Amino acid sequence: MAHGPAKGIGRWLFTTNHKDIGTLYLWFSFAMFLLGGFFAMVIRAELFEPGMQIVRPEFFNQMTTMHGLVMVFGAIMPAFVGLANWMIPMMIGAPDMALPRMNNLSFWILPFAFALLASTLFMEGGAPNFGWTFYAPLSTTYAPDTVNYFIFGVHIMGASSIMGSINIIATVLNMRAPGMTLMKMPMFVWTWLITAFLLIAVMPVLAGAVTMMLMDINFGTSFFDAAGGGDPVLFQHVFWFFGHPEVYIIILPAFGVISHIIPTFSRKPLFGYSSMVYATASIAFLSFIVWAHHMFMVGMPIGGELYFMYATMLIAIPTAAKVFNWVSTMFRGSLTFETPMLFAIAFVILFTIGGFTGVMVAIAPSDVQYHDSYFVVAHFHYVMVAGAVFSGTAAVYYWLPKWCGRMYDETMAKLQFWISFIGFNITFFPQHFLGLAGMPRRYADYALQFSDWNMVSSIGAFIYGSSQLLFMFIVIRAIRSGKQLSEPKTWEGAEGLEWTVATPAPYHTFTTPPEVK
Repeated sequence: MAHGPAKGIGRWLFTTNHKDIGTLYLWFSFAMFLLGGFFAMVIRAELFEPGMQIVRPEFFNQMTTMHGLVMVFGAIMPAFVGLANWMIPMMIGAPDMALPRMNNLSFWILPFAFALLASTLFMEGGAPNFGWTFYAPLSTTYAPDTVNYFIFGVHIMGASSIMGSINIIATVLNMRAPGMTLMKMPMFVWTWLITAFLLIAVMPVLAGAVTMMLMDINFGTSFFDAAGGGDPVLFQHVFWFFGHPEVYIIILPAFGVISHIIPTFSRKPLFGYSSMVYATASIAFLSFIVWAHHMFMVGMPIGGELYFMYATMLIAIPTAAKVFNWVSTMFRGSLTFETPMLFAIAFVILFTIGGFTGVMVAIAPSDVQYHDSYFVVAHFHYVMVAGAVFSGTAAVYYWLPKWCGRMYDETMAKLQFWISFIGFNITFFPQHFLGLAGMPRRYADYALQFSDWNMVSSIGAFIYGSSQLLFMFIVIRAIRSGKQLSEPKTWEGAEGLEWTVATPAPYHTFTTPPEVK
């Protein structure tokens, strides 16, 4: 019996090809992005004016919880794993990922994890309503019965992340082309190698936290129950020991993407390559020792507050070094402003704003004022949306011609950028003002004095949301009927590697590795 390449649905179910799996990850993450975005639209529609208009407070809490969980674990992380699957083997000259069958498994368990999570919306008791950080005892003693489905979904998602990370580490360390030493690897490969180690270190911690929750809920233990000798603050320590490195797991691959795009459209090599590698490693190390800056309000000793304050401000130094290197790369370069470059420059500006507000909330005395207010929401979204989502969008525009051999509509893409950029800032910049004025987050109703900026923020959210539908249209149109690139087209100059764009070979054949200069 002859074994040719699988056709139709079988190709996608059983594929071990890194490009197919990368494509699956990217489409899945975009579907989750739209779902999480829908939850956000419900939140902003309710907050358009004071009073209860559309949903009940209980459902509002479910929306805030599901929005955070779906966006962080379902949209942003799988998107960067998809980029890793597509690009890492080609960047290092490998024929495929090191463990292709595990690669297939690590993707296909994800839709089940998120189907499990989303299905809780339709169950008796409703979806989880305790916020995306699921603090005990709210998520244990007072949680709906559906919390068990949530815990199982988190376990599956964590298993997927660990398998993907093992695969990336094995690929990068064992399958580089001859002559490609570690310090000759493209920055995206470096950032993902470091991210993969972070994931393997912290995912078991998250698994431990949700397992202790499971025990407290179903088996009578008291890990987080003060009445039984436990401590609810223990949950926060365990969660944030996972949660803070998780923030950098999300943003480090974004740094890698930007470190490719800016040199390309500046027509210059990346300024300070080795310092970028060391800065990435420093950020990864420091991310493990700053977790309790999320917990300045729990009553920790003053010495603990001082330590976590100083350590958190220290992490700003390697991050600032990266921004300096990107700006230095652009300095006196031959800049052109294609869509990926527009998103990259927006990333640098907006991420820096998010960094400044991060230093503000890192200062313990001032954090007493900012804590649990909309200021923190604004800070987080300037780092996550302007950081992860803008860079992910930039990556798709940058590599899409390489993936499908067709060019997207540059005019429409630039329009999408400006709608996205303006909508984002109208949404989240006013939230700084709301937070400083004292509006707490996660409330379905609010006092009258907050109404003006909330209305502005909600209008911005719908503008930003519409830009993502335009993005989907541009990408699908490019894949189906974009201009065929018969002549190999090159974004020139990135880190000495020239990415030649041409119609890809059939999915089951290997790509010739780029020449390493």
